[in-house]
Amino acid sequence: MSHALIVEDEPDAAEMMAALIATEDFTVATANTLRDARRQIALQQPDIVLLDLQLPDGSGMELFEDAELIAHSEVVLITGHASLETSIQALRLGAADYLIKPVNIKQLQGILSRVMRPSALKAELQTLTKEWEKTGHFGQLWGRSAPMQRIYEQVARVAGTAVSVFITGESGTGKEVVAQTVHDLSRRRKRPFLAVNCGAISPNLIESEIFGHEKGSFTGAERQHQGFFERAHGGTLFLDEITEMPLDLQVKLLRVLETGTFMRVGSTTSQQSDVRVIAATNRLPDQAVASGKLREDLMYRLNVFPIDMPPLRDRGEDVGLLAEHFLHEVCQREGQNKRFTPAALQRLSRYRWPGNVRELRNVVQRAYVMAAAETITDEWLPNESAGAGSNGGAVQDIGGAASIRLPLGTSLAAAERLLILATLAHFNNHKERTAAVLGVSLKTLYNRLKEYASEDESSDEATPER
Repeated sequence: MSHALIVEDEPDAAEMMAALIATEDFTVATANTLRDARRQIALQQPDIVLLDLQLPDGSGMELFEDAELIAHSEVVLITGHASLETSIQALRLGAADYLIKPVNIKQLQGILSRVMRPSALKAELQTLTKEWEKTGHFGQLWGRSAPMQRIYEQVARVAGTAVSVFITGESGTGKEVVAQTVHDLSRRRKRPFLAVNCGAISPNLIESEIFGHEKGSFTGAERQHQGFFERAHGGTLFLDEITEMPLDLQVKLLRVLETGTFMRVGSTTSQQSDVRVIAATNRLPDQAVASGKLREDLMYRLNVFPIDMPPLRDRGEDVGLLAEHFLHEVCQREGQNKRFTPAALQRLSRYRWPGNVRELRNVVQRAYVMAAAETITDEWLPNESAGAGSNGGAVQDIGGAASIRLPLGTSLAAAERLLILATLAHFNNHKERTAAVLGVSLKTLYNRLKEYASEDESSDEATPER
């Protein structure tokens, strides 16, 4: 049986938790002080330590000063309230999770069901590191470049904790793959990983999709519906394009993150949430806040542990490895082996990849289909000069000649607008093709165009008549 130690100076609270934990196939010991806690750990190494921060003879944080003492125990902090400071503190100290007083039974049961000794997680990460050194992939991520090594270090550091992760980066850089890898390395791996593209759901339906709804709560609600928070119970919920979520829904999301409770649409009964939230955006968070697309308080609550994905143009040495990986996937799926010529790999490495890893995958699949022989030449690959304009800001269709140039000092918002509108014009206002080339959802493209139209109207209204 697994062993738990409760370090809590309130006898009633300690007794209640001990009784509950005992029903979950744990042996339980209690300690009321730091001195008692050290003695109990010396007597029997616990698999999990539930540690109150406020104790008669000091702060629970002092236990972390003796790394060897708790090296083989999962530590869960017990705090009076959930806050950004608590999350950061839990991460810095190496805690796996935290509980809010009064302790919620379901949340405690969820934590107990996910107990893993730190030594087991450490051994797993060592295995992944050896695999990366051998093959170039870390979990579901691929690459040997320095920027990707930094990503692996961050993923390894945060995966075993319960803190919120905020992934930023251009479209197509692999933000969802990072989120999936964090989940796969976490204590929640046996529970669901659900991904939601906030920009692909109608604003009228997104609240129902995320939080669920009761039967009859609105026209067409013919039955009760479980939202993503309920379906991801015990696991991880990935909210992609979080800046496309309506502001009123961002308020409700913030409440879930702070209280661990939510309500279905049309209900007056709170539901408990045991979900780790990972969010992502292709916008700069500060700019999203400044433009009114993201609430500042929600950004700070999500951005506890930021991960910024590098664009593919900054990790050129990974292009060949990724291309070979994608080609291997296609060959297995289609049942015919093909390979790149050295000239083809050189062409791929010289291209700027404005659509990042997503574009590379699409190019590989297209080249596989178009190659008549078993070798893939550079015939069906993008022109190496495409996308290679001033400061990496030019955009060009594969095999085409249209491009744009941006002067140094152009703001990212202005560059994004120019890129979207120029690409749309290049494809004769064909929105589906434009979205595909830019590596964004059709919903996101429509939202951007709506913003630009609104900005133009505001500008026209502000221009005095002559």
